[in-house]
Amino acid sequence: MEIVKTIEFTNIDLKVENGVGYVSINCPPANTLSTKTISGLSACMDYIETNQSIKAVVITGEGKMFVAGADIKEFIDAFHDKEKGKSLSVDAQAVFNKIEQLTKPVIAAINGACLGGGLELAMSCHLRIAANEAKLGQPELNLGLIPGFGGTQRLPRLTNKAKALEIILTGQFISGEEAVGIGLVNKSVPLAELMDEAKKLAESIVLNKSSQSIKATITAVNNGMATTLDKGLEIEAEQWAQLFTTEDMVEGVNAFIEKRKPLFKG
Repeated sequence: MEIVKTIEFTNIDLKVENGVGYVSINCPPANTLSTKTISGLSACMDYIETNQSIKAVVITGEGKMFVAGADIKEFIDAFHDKEKGKSLSVDAQAVFNKIEQLTKPVIAAINGACLGGGLELAMSCHLRIAANEAKLGQPELNLGLIPGFGGTQRLPRLTNKAKALEIILTGQFISGEEAVGIGLVNKSVPLAELMDEAKKLAESIVLNKSSQSIKATITAVNNGMATTLDKGLEIEAEQWAQLFTTEDMVEGVNAFIEKRKPLFKG
């Protein structure tokens, strides 16, 4: 088993094991997304994107919470200042976009409170597994705000318009189990099984799939979702065609014909 020493960024811990980068938000007591935490997360994602030994990512929260939200105390400095308020939103959105556009699969392992900016962080990940008892929600209207880190856009895309509006307008919290039913998370499990489940999912991708196919899949889905069906199909065809030039595609087809497991090299 390959284990790489934990690498620390501001309020972020990264451990690499068997090709999977385990990212922990570590900003006690509530793992709030302060500007420093968001900056640390951005630096961590840059490192992961360029590190060839990391093939997949799991993001979770240190301790009993995933992320309880943004650092509300930082909002005080932006009172009556539209530009400062916008900067808080745009800076966080940019980091979450970076996560969504990462060409390696990113899995959110939601271990506890996942509220406001925490849910927006989780929604920027490609896949989500939640503890059954985790609480997810967008309570920003209680502060006289709206979700500003991507929640008004990603939540209706993952669920539907009516359910997203219900969650945001009421500020209601839902459990990990309930989140599965509305398509917000892929799976919920008992808390004790959460990290094992996330690890199993990440390693099943890392160990069995071509990194080039993974990248093409994420690119096709992300870019296709941002345009029309016809344009999306063009994007899919281009990614499909590009894979025909790779050795991994040759290996995959030959392995299928020869009834053996493929040995992808990326």
